[in-house]
Order: sequence, then structure tokens, then C-alpha cells
Amino acid sequence: MAAPRAQHPFTASSHERTKLFREKVARNLMLVAALALIVPVLAIIVYLFYKASPVLSFSYIIDDPGPMGKSGGIWLPLMGTFYLVLTSLFIVAPIGILAGIYLNEYAPDNWLTRAIGMAVTSLAGVPSIVHAMFGVGAFVAFMKMGESLIAAACTIAVMTIPVIVTATREALAAVPMSFREACWNMGATKWQTTRTIVLPNSVSGILTGVILEVSRAAGETAPILFTGAAASVAINTSSLDRKLVPYDLDDKFMALSYHLYMVADKIAGMPEEMKFGVAAVLIALILSINSVSIALRSWLRSRKKW
Repeated sequence: MAAPRAQHPFTASSHERTKLFREKVARNLMLVAALALIVPVLAIIVYLFYKASPVLSFSYIIDDPGPMGKSGGIWLPLMGTFYLVLTSLFIVAPIGILAGIYLNEYAPDNWLTRAIGMAVTSLAGVPSIVHAMFGVGAFVAFMKMGESLIAAACTIAVMTIPVIVTATREALAAVPMSFREACWNMGATKWQTTRTIVLPNSVSGILTGVILEVSRAAGETAPILFTGAAASVAINTSSLDRKLVPYDLDDKFMALSYHLYMVADKIAGMPEEMKFGVAAVLIALILSINSVSIALRSWLRSRKKW
């Protein structure tokens, strides 16, 4: 009678095989879930650009909109979006970053600080149309800015300040406390420690929050709906300086998000390719900003020594 075959000492047991099988199933399920999110997004983007392909060209970007937006290009809405985002960034970035530094590095851990943190978190969940109503009351009416670029930029700044404050606090909190303690033991003050040690090591997270503010501001419609956006503006862009700077701070302006809202829903007989053209450019703009954010964050993190 033959002797039973000896089992190899490194052969997986039935319990280990079961664990490996369950891990494989879990990994495949998560892959399916990720594809369920990615594939529809890619399909939407491809469809948008396919439908917009008849009008997508360099002249479409640099030409002004024609009558009722049914012809021409999107230069004025594009520049309006650029100046809206730039102005709101100049307003909100210093306030949000300094507030985040104070709350994380200087503010004592008491009920007031926790209440401020809760208020910032709650502000991030307020619907954008509520911010629009606040902007009308606070900036258009109370501060006498009227419907203008600066009023819309201030409204966008109020809406996006939680993003920058939260991103700043999280980036600062990620810096190890041992870095601060080593600097304090050398006799440095708290501000010297923050300026020379903490901020340089958290700049990637802070810049990510700032760039996310830019991408959100570029795609918002409700906050600018009643604070300064216009369906059309009478601007002569024949000269180069007027082409590059078509709006003043107290002017009403065109923006891509509001222009898309108008051509897609409010103007009868709009050519279909014009609707998809605006949407494709707006999507491309936001994707470009987010791509810059990811690349910049990766580059800055690669330079860290810890």
C-alpha cells in the first residue's frame, strides 16, 4: 500500500485560500464600483465634445458672441469667467489662509473655536442660491456695489471660503508636531516656526484648496445670477487692450456658466452645437484647472523630506 503524499510545508491552508479568495472578490467589487463611476463620466465628456465638434475651433474661442449667442464665439464669457475667478481669488485666498493659520496654530481649544469650526463646516453645506441671496442683500444693496463684477466676486468668495479654510487647517495639521517642538526648543517664536517650518511643509495642501476654489468658482451659476452676470454686454473689443480687459470691476459681465444657462434653456431656436460648444469649453476649463492642481500637488509632495 502506497504511503500518503507529504504536503509541502509552504502550501496554503484551506483557511488561507478562503482569505485570499475573499480578498480577490473584494478587490474586484471595488474595481467594478470605480468603473461604474469613471465610465459614465468619460462617456458624458466624449459625447459633449462629439456634439460640440462642429464649432470647436480657435476662432470660436477668440470671437465675441453673435446676436442672441446663436453665432460667433465665447470670448467675452470666457474672459468674464477669468476675471470673476481671479477677483474672487484675490479676496478669499488671504482671508481663508490667514483664518486657517489662526484656527490651527494660535486659537485656543475652547467652545468659541469649536463654534467657529462648526460654522465654517456648516457654511460649506449652504446651497449656492442662498449665497446668491446673501450677495444681493450684502454687496449689491447694502454696500451699494450694484450688479457688478466685484459684487459677484465677493459672493463667490463668501461661498468658497470654507474650502480654503478647511484645506489650510488640514494641511497645517498634517505637519508633525515634532517639527514645531524642535523649532521652539531652538528659541524660535510661534510665528517664526509657522513661517519657516509649518507653512513651507503644508504649501501643497493649501495650494490644492486654492485651486479647488478656482475650479468651483468657474462652474457656479447661482451666486452670480443676481449679482452681476448678464446675458449679453455691449463691448467693442476691436482694440487689443479692450479685448484683453473687457470689464471693469463695476461693470456687469458675461460668464461661461451663465452663458450656458442662457443658450441651453432661455433662447429659442439655439443651434445645438452652440449649446454643446459652451458646455465642452467649460468642462475643459475645469478639468484643466483640476489637472494642474493634481500635478502641482504631486510635484510639491515629491519635494518633501518626510
